[in-house]
Amino acid sequence: MTAASLKQSLDQIAKKDADVRRELKRLGYPEPRKRPRGFETFFRIIVSQQISAQAARSILAKAQDMLGETSAEAVHKCRADRLRKAGLSARKVEYAKGLARAIVKGEFSIEGLAKMENEQAIQAISSLRGFGRWSAEVYLMFSLGRPDIFASGDLALRVAVSRLRGYDRTLTEKEAHNEVMHWSPHRTAGCVFLWHYYRGAPQ
Repeated sequence: MTAASLKQSLDQIAKKDADVRRELKRLGYPEPRKRPRGFETFFRIIVSQQISAQAARSILAKAQDMLGETSAEAVHKCRADRLRKAGLSARKVEYAKGLARAIVKGEFSIEGLAKMENEQAIQAISSLRGFGRWSAEVYLMFSLGRPDIFASGDLALRVAVSRLRGYDRTLTEKEAHNEVMHWSPHRTAGCVFLWHYYRGAPQ
């Protein structure tokens, strides 16, 4: 996703949606979001769970210094106690080692995700310990560049849709999903706009 493609997609949504059109005029366009494909992004997702962005950056820097390279092979070979010393919790060490083991043993292929349909790729990622549907959807959006994902389980997105539409309560996942169905096939761009509108985005 580039700035130009994001703007083009949001302009298409704005043609269909007066609320988006109004808020784009007020707030301007958000910056595009992109993450690299590969193990390092999956490792970053594990480390970043339930901690601040600053804390996650510190732990990632320590882990990278210790590992030499952030690869499945390096994490698979690394002792659990060394990962703990870098700042990962015992549960996150379990997740990271499990991911690395699955890749090294050929049970999970990050490269293979690019060939899968959205739902198939989401299910493949979600089958890993430590990865839920939200993590999978964010990977598809920002690493694989899938253009039509709406992460209805994200609370910030649901709050943003609720405010955008003028509701005095937070919509359910199904309700939020239905509110933006007409944004298809540009719902990933719609998510980037909603996080911008909400003033918060996944790290």
